[in-house]
Amino acid sequence: MIVAIVVVLCVLVVLGLAALGTSVRVLREYERGVVFRLGRLMDQRGPGLILLVPSIDRLVRISLRTVTLTVPPQEIITRDNVPARVTAVAYYRVIDPRRAVTEVESFDKATMQIAQTTLRSVLGGVDLDQLLAEREHLNESLQRIIDTQTEPWGIKVTMVEIKDVEIPERMQHAIARQAEAERERRAKIINAEGEFQAAAKLGQAAEVIGKHPVTIQLRYLQTLREIGGTQNSTVVFPMPIDLVGGMIDAVRGSGSGTQRSESPPADPPQIEPGQPRELSAANGDSSSIPDDSLTTEPLGVADLFGTSDLLGATDPLGATDPSGATSALDRSDTVGVPDPSLEPRTDR
Repeated sequence: MIVAIVVVLCVLVVLGLAALGTSVRVLREYERGVVFRLGRLMDQRGPGLILLVPSIDRLVRISLRTVTLTVPPQEIITRDNVPARVTAVAYYRVIDPRRAVTEVESFDKATMQIAQTTLRSVLGGVDLDQLLAEREHLNESLQRIIDTQTEPWGIKVTMVEIKDVEIPERMQHAIARQAEAERERRAKIINAEGEFQAAAKLGQAAEVIGKHPVTIQLRYLQTLREIGGTQNSTVVFPMPIDLVGGMIDAVRGSGSGTQRSESPPADPPQIEPGQPRELSAANGDSSSIPDDSLTTEPLGVADLFGTSDLLGATDPLGATDPSGATSALDRSDTVGVPDPSLEPRTDR
């Protein structure tokens, strides 16, 4: 009898200790407890030591620390049809443990899915240049959109960061060429601006030199000094352009005068021997001579010169009067008129 009582007491002690172990909970500072008593939501518990009714109360622990959520790589296509692979990271924490337990089944999985879908939708609506250059703006947009969707669950998304953007190798080469062309453009613009400023300064220097001509001589001497400072055998003597221009004009003027003085006079027109010619009256009026009296005959050497001094014969074109003088008018009138005594006579 006594042994049975001892055994019962031992069992009761063990059951009491087990019930005490199940009813006593210790929550850390960053933890909160959501208690359900027979399925009804009770007040939030923690931190510290809390007591539960054995087999009646059920405790759900919720951590209030910030959770780092790594978003898996997402395949997206930007607005300018460039494929990219994007990875991101999100930071969130629970601000209302009761809603985090009652409003959603698993708030961590739900937050993961919301982060993935929002990442694809937001980054798919921007260009590749914006994705690479405007990450701060995109991060703020992602954080605001995800936080708006998780707020009813008692979840606060504090930060979203785009961690990496992977693009095809061809696009990387194209971006590199674009950046190189942009740098060349900037270099050309800077060079052109430098040339413009240098030209302006040279114009001012030309004005100063124009007011003080002696400065050009000083500049010549300075140039010779710079050339002489280098170890070479070439010596350059600068010469003003206006001096060279005057010399060239003088040479051109003398050359044109000499050419004009040496040009021979034009030869008179010559008539080849045997070439037919047609003569008319000396006064230029052909009406005094009948049309049938004008004939065309070949000219000989005597006809060309018309003198007996050169050929040793008398002029056949002229008629000699008893005084021995020949009239020019008679010559012109008799030229081309055949002699009736010399023509062959035929009986008609």
